Amino acid sequence: MSHRLTEDAKGVFIISATPFDDNGAVDHASLEKLTEFYIGKGVSGITILGMMGEAPKLTTEESTAVITTVMDQVADRVPVVVGVSNPGLDNLVRLAETAMDKGAAGVMVAPNAGHKTESGIVSAFQKIAERLPFVPLVFQDFPLTTQIQISAGGFANLVANVPSVVMLKHEDWPGLGKLSDVRAVAKKRRIKRVSILCGNGGLYLPQELARGADGAMTGFAYPEMLVEVVRRHQAGDIDAAEDLFDVFLPLVRHEQQPGFGLAVRKEVLRRRGVIASAAVRAPGPKLDATGQAELGRLMDRLERRLAEVAPEMVA
Repeated sequence: MSHRLTEDAKGVFIISATPFDDNGAVDHASLEKLTEFYIGKGVSGITILGMMGEAPKLTTEESTAVITTVMDQVADRVPVVVGVSNPGLDNLVRLAETAMDKGAAGVMVAPNAGHKTESGIVSAFQKIAERLPFVPLVFQDFPLTTQIQISAGGFANLVANVPSVVMLKHEDWPGLGKLSDVRAVAKKRRIKRVSILCGNGGLYLPQELARGADGAMTGFAYPEMLVEVVRRHQAGDIDAAEDLFDVFLPLVRHEQQPGFGLAVRKEVLRRRGVIASAAVRAPGPKLDATGQAELGRLMDRLERRLAEVAPEMVA
């Protein structure tokens, strides 16, 4: 079954890490295992070559190889979104075409410094859509990294003028009010409702779901928590969703340390037996002995707490 991303997408589209070996080469065996791990934990989709996937550190050839490995492993079981952000339009289009040719469900694009204004963002995405007809687009709103702001009204203009934009990856911070405004403006202006999946490590997931998000698109190293929190919330069991989230919150918070969290996330995945090395491609952070001990204590406490309140989730 071939997937194509639509405005109805919901659930957890996990942001995949890109595993490297200790020498910095892409570890495709670990990538296959990681992809299978995500699917086994019940994710609705997978997003690759995002910022957390260290995409800017990969060559074009490496990016293509990562797409191929993941798509071969997924084998149409879940939709795959591919990050293709690039300041050069031709480079962006080439990678997007490669991704779609290999079976991707859509591509994710973040605005860059060349777009500057909200009207500039709309114009840029119109050009992207013209070059990539029929390709579903995910707008990545991550101003803490991109330094590009877009308002709820500006995003509504984008959706109205670029019909192929079907999803907002929302990770403005603070952004709860903006999320509510995006939904309210679209309703008031009768602009189509697009899918909203949220990032920021899942740190605000319960509140985001309550404000109209359809799920998460982030890379927390316990994807089963994200999946179950979203499932419970969408089933109407909001308190149970928050109760489970609270158990994981210390580790969610620990993973969200700017400039350090990716090393934590990869080490958790290594300790869970999913990837062979926690290496972050240079330049990147690495846990020292104290950081390793801190993480070990957090993971031990999580396992003990899960055994008490959710034994079915103990690894």
